[in-house]
Amino acid sequence: MRAIRRILILALIATTSAATCCFAAPPVIFDTDVGSDVDDVLALAMLHALTDRGECELIGVLLTNANPSALPYIRMLNQFYGRGDLPVGAAVKDLKGGNGDGFMAAVLQTMHYAGGGAFDPAPDLLRRLLKNSPDKVVIVESGFNTNLAALLASPADIALVRQKVALVVAMAGNFAEGVPEYNIRIDVESAKAVYQRWPTPIVFSGLEVGRDLLYPAASVEHDFSWASPHPVAESYRVYRKMPYDRPTWDLTAVLEAVRPSRYFARSENGIVSVDADGTTHFTAGGGDRQYLRLDPARRAEILSVLELLASEPPVRK
Repeated sequence: MRAIRRILILALIATTSAATCCFAAPPVIFDTDVGSDVDDVLALAMLHALTDRGECELIGVLLTNANPSALPYIRMLNQFYGRGDLPVGAAVKDLKGGNGDGFMAAVLQTMHYAGGGAFDPAPDLLRRLLKNSPDKVVIVESGFNTNLAALLASPADIALVRQKVALVVAMAGNFAEGVPEYNIRIDVESAKAVYQRWPTPIVFSGLEVGRDLLYPAASVEHDFSWASPHPVAESYRVYRKMPYDRPTWDLTAVLEAVRPSRYFARSENGIVSVDADGTTHFTAGGGDRQYLRLDPARRAEILSVLELLASEPPVRK
C-alpha cells in the first residue's frame, strides 16, 4: 500500500513539475539552526531534491547554531547529495539554548566525515550570495533571525535586501495559541528587528502548521533504504528513540518557498510584532507579512509530498 501511494504521489508531483517547467527556478538560501531538531535535516534534503528537479536552485546554507559540529555536518550532508562545494556560512553568535547537538557529532562519526576547509561568517556569505545572484532570492529561515538582522545594520545592506530578496519564508511564531515559539525565543531582539524592518515580504509557517503534520517513522525506516548508512535517516534515529513521528516545521517552510500557495492558504496581509518572551502577534492590514493556514482535509496529501521529497535519491552527475 505504501509503495502504491508513493507511485501516485510521484505521478502527481511529476505533473506539477512539468506544468511549471517554463518558469525560472528561483535561487534559494537555507538559514538553519540544524542540531536543535531533526526537521532542519529533512528540510535540507527536500531542497536538494527540489534543486535536482529544477524547481529551485539551492545556492548556499547559513548557520545560526554555533555548535562545532554544525558546519561539518552541513558540509557532509551537502556532499552526500552531490553538492559538496555549496557555500556554508558559520554562525556568528553562540546563543544560549540555541547551540545544541541532538545528533550531528554521532552521525559525522557514522558517515566517517571529518572534512574541513575555509568558511565565511554567515552574514558575510549572505551578503555575497545576494550581491552575486542575477535573480531575486528566496530565503528559507528555519532557525533564528540572527543572520537576517545583521543585514539591517547598514543602509547599503537594506538596499541590497530590497533589490535582491523576493521573499522570506520563515518557520517561526505561533499564530494559533499565542505562546512563545523556540526560533523566536532564542534571539528575540533579532526577531523584533527583522519583523519590523525587513524590507521585503515575509510569510510565516507557524508552529501550529508543522505540529499538525507529523513526519512518520515508517518513512524513515523504509523510504531512505536506497543508501546505507543514510545521513538523514541516521540523524532521525539518533535524535529520538524509534519509532516516533516528528513535526514537519521546517519542511513546511521549504514547501511554501518553492511551491508557493499550492498546499497552504495564506492569511491576509498585516504586521507581526514580538513580545519580550517570544510570543508573536499578527495584526491584519497595512503590512506585507502573512502566515500559513493548514486545511486538515489536505493533511494526508501534504504529508505524502513531504515524505517523497525528503527521501528522494539525488541525481548523480
